[in-house]
Amino acid sequence: MASSPRELTQNPLKKIWVPCKNGLPDRHISQRRVCMTNCPTLIVTVGLPARGKTYISKKLTRYLNWIGVPTKEFNVGQYRRKCVKTYKSFEFFRPDNEEGLKIRRQCALAALGDVQRYLRDEGGQVAVFDATNTTRERRGTIMSFAQQNGYKVFFVESVCEDPDVIAENIVQVKLSSPDYIHCDTDKAVEDFMKRIKCYENSYEPLDEILDGGLSFIKIMDVGRRYLVNRVQDHIQSRIVYYLMNIHITPRSIYLCRHGESDLNVKGRIGGDSGLSVRGKEFAECLGKFIRDQSINELKVWTSQMKRTIQTAEALSVPYEQWKALNEIDAGVCEEMTYEEIQENYPLEFALRDQDKYRYRYPKGESYEDLVQRLEPVIMELERQENVLVICHQAVMRCLLAYFLDKPAVMGTCPLLVR
Repeated sequence: MASSPRELTQNPLKKIWVPCKNGLPDRHISQRRVCMTNCPTLIVTVGLPARGKTYISKKLTRYLNWIGVPTKEFNVGQYRRKCVKTYKSFEFFRPDNEEGLKIRRQCALAALGDVQRYLRDEGGQVAVFDATNTTRERRGTIMSFAQQNGYKVFFVESVCEDPDVIAENIVQVKLSSPDYIHCDTDKAVEDFMKRIKCYENSYEPLDEILDGGLSFIKIMDVGRRYLVNRVQDHIQSRIVYYLMNIHITPRSIYLCRHGESDLNVKGRIGGDSGLSVRGKEFAECLGKFIRDQSINELKVWTSQMKRTIQTAEALSVPYEQWKALNEIDAGVCEEMTYEEIQENYPLEFALRDQDKYRYRYPKGESYEDLVQRLEPVIMELERQENVLVICHQAVMRCLLAYFLDKPAVMGTCPLLVR
């Protein structure tokens, strides 16, 4: 065995191996498009305007990146705005507007070209193609594109018949879009409603009989009902799991680190000590702050460690303990200072500096492990309404990475303190 120091290497590996002859890909194999088990996935949204497709696309992209699946969103509306600098009216979307149809088709193809580059050249694993895609003809074009490139396709359709939800979506989201930035509110609403009408006559929803061979989830009335069809792999099952947990109800989520602990005072990591004098003062101040907010039906979550529990007790409200919220396990380095770690485990100290996200403490955890442990917490936070989470430094960094739309890797994971 090599005696060189242990290293954390992240050399890129090929996702798909193709047999070669004389240093070149075997011609017969390379020309045959095979959908491998671990091939890239193309998520395709379906639905009329103002049904929350872009909201779903952004949420999915954020979630998949957070769990370590490289994902990028491609919004065809943005391609259209680059092509047509000034939006005039709904007339552009009329089905008999040949010029408009041509431009929209070109924009869709340009977006698919960027999808191909992202999945082929940039290390992407999932692309989210965000557009209406309301006809079987358009979805057939996308399927052909995916088959030619060896991608799996998963459709996400959002159906909503509730006029109040549609109206709220138009007012909250669509009227702030660049299309209506200089337009009177009433005129903008009227124009957008006419734009929806342009799509309604040709809209062909996903059907479990006619489209039974496709993989899809159909979300009805913002999550009141779901129809799931032909989930093919782990990624698609994770997508379904996530989409069945999110909701659009406005709420407040508070993330708070515990008060200063006795081991914090000594500069020691981990452990399970109680609060210091200053930590108890902080807990009292937190309780006053929360009471002043008058938050309706606030739930309080803590870890199973003394310092978060003692912080919560100062609030004088019921709280729930989550083992998943416990601080990252530092293994053999628990209750040591960073100076002691450097002195006693110099190689481990250097390895941690090399890649803090993937570095795992001996007999302990890495940040990468922590993200996987926190996924059920994220799912439950998405399901809940008002919640206060009292947790730890590493845990909060991972949770903030999710809510601030940053992959939970150390280059982008929010830094609180050392």
